[in-house]
Amino acid sequence: MITSHRLLQVFLVFGIVYSILLLIGNDTLTWCLKPFLIPFLFYAVVKSEPFDTKKWLLSALLFSWIGDCILMFADKSELYFIFGLVAFLIAHILFIVLFTRQTLTSVSFKKRLVWVGFIMILIYLVSMLVFLLPTLGDLKMPVGIYAMTISIMLILALKEAFNWEGKAKYFVFIGAVFFVISDSILAIDKFHSPIASASYSIMITYLIAQFCITYGILKLNQKK
Repeated sequence: MITSHRLLQVFLVFGIVYSILLLIGNDTLTWCLKPFLIPFLFYAVVKSEPFDTKKWLLSALLFSWIGDCILMFADKSELYFIFGLVAFLIAHILFIVLFTRQTLTSVSFKKRLVWVGFIMILIYLVSMLVFLLPTLGDLKMPVGIYAMTISIMLILALKEAFNWEGKAKYFVFIGAVFFVISDSILAIDKFHSPIASASYSIMITYLIAQFCITYGILKLNQKK
């Protein structure tokens, strides 16, 4: 019987192969393979032992997968991009709930460090919005809401990392950081100016983000 750990390994191998195909410009094959990426993480969670926040992680991965599939058709119509944005917005809200409901295992909360992180994230959010707003057109509101939501997700990943025990908490935070990086590259490439090898940069950071968050949460909830 295939295990959760083995499915995570398969995701890593599949992700590396997918990244190489992206790098060499095999657009047709990467387009066909994209829907099969997140399911490896989804079933890794399904195969894991029961834990309190399991349903939230599964739901977040499900809506991420839905967003992936919808965005495959973003070049056909702007509506596909908007619906994809909504799917990922829901995914990030679910990640927020997941982080806040994750069982606390430590009391090493450091308020000053969290405030420093909060201010840095806020500065980044405001800077990105100021940079992008002139070119967003009718999407100012949805993109603004999305940017605020993912910033809250990152802030909570930072805050809750001080309340969790073990090295796995760093994977969750790193995953949240890579999610913000991936979405930032996507936003700049789409709304401001084209970025060289944008598709590769967006997907590699996205895959790292999803793996790190999933792996981190599973490790945090692993029975000792």
